Amino acid sequence: MTQRSGTTATTRRLAATAVALLAATLGAGCDDKATPEAAPPPPDPKQELLAAVPDEQDPAFRFTISDTSGDVSGVIDPANQGMDIDTVTKDKDFTLEMSFRMVESRTWMKVNFKGAQDIQKLMKLPTKWMALDPTKVEGPDSLPSYEGTDPGNVEAIIRAATDVQAGEPGTYTGVVDLSAEPELADNLDGLVTLGDATAQLPLTAIVGADGNLSSLTLDIPAAGKRKASEYVVEYVDFGDAPQVVAFTDDAAQQAPAAAYDLLNG
Repeated sequence: MTQRSGTTATTRRLAATAVALLAATLGAGCDDKATPEAAPPPPDPKQELLAAVPDEQDPAFRFTISDTSGDVSGVIDPANQGMDIDTVTKDKDFTLEMSFRMVESRTWMKVNFKGAQDIQKLMKLPTKWMALDPTKVEGPDSLPSYEGTDPGNVEAIIRAATDVQAGEPGTYTGVVDLSAEPELADNLDGLVTLGDATAQLPLTAIVGADGNLSSLTLDIPAAGKRKASEYVVEYVDFGDAPQVVAFTDDAAQQAPAAAYDLLNG
C-alpha cells in the first residue's frame, strides 16, 4: 500500500487539534447540556451512481453493451490492464465472430467464420489466437486497446443526467440531456443525433448489493424513420470473472497478412 503524501504532517496536525479541543473542554468545565448534532445531509442519488461506476480498484468483471447494431461483451481486468472483447456480425451468407484480447499495449485477435462456404480457409486465416502488430493496422480505430474500466461510457451518461432520483433499493431514474453533452451523440454510435426532435433520454440504472453499478439503460425514442430502441450496459460478476493475461508464444501465432487485410478493409 502506498502511503499518501503528507500523512505524517496530517497526523501531527490532528494531534495538535485534539489537544486544543481537550484543553478548551476542560477549561469550560462540565456542562450537562449536550449540543445536538446536526443531521447529515441526504445522499445525492447522482453522486451515488457515479461512485458505483467501475474504476481501476475493482476486481475483474464482465460487461455487455447492447444496442440496435448488436451486442458486444467481454471481461475487464483492471489489475492487469486487460480486456477481452467478443463481437458477432451477421451477414446473409455468413456469421463472423471476432474476439480481441488487450493486455496493456499488446493486442491479439481470433476470427471464426461460420457459413455455407469455408471463408476461413479461402482467406487463409488461422483458427487460433493471432498476435497483432499495431504498425500494420491502418487507422487508430481499427485496433482496440485497453482504455479503462468503463467501455459503455456510463460515467459520461450519468454526468449528463438531470433529475436523478433513487427509487427501490438500488434503483435510480433520471433524464439525459444530449444537448448539454454533444459528445454523447458520438459515443452512442449513431443511435441518436443532436438534430432529433427530442434530446431528453429517460435513464434507468441499478446498483447491486455490492455497491457496483450492474446495469444502465437509455430509452431512445423514435425519430423520423428510426424506431425506438434501448442502449443497455451491464457490468456484472465482480471478482468472479477470469483474469485477462497475455498469451504465451505457444498459445498464439503471429498474424498473417490476411488478418490485416480483414482489419484494414
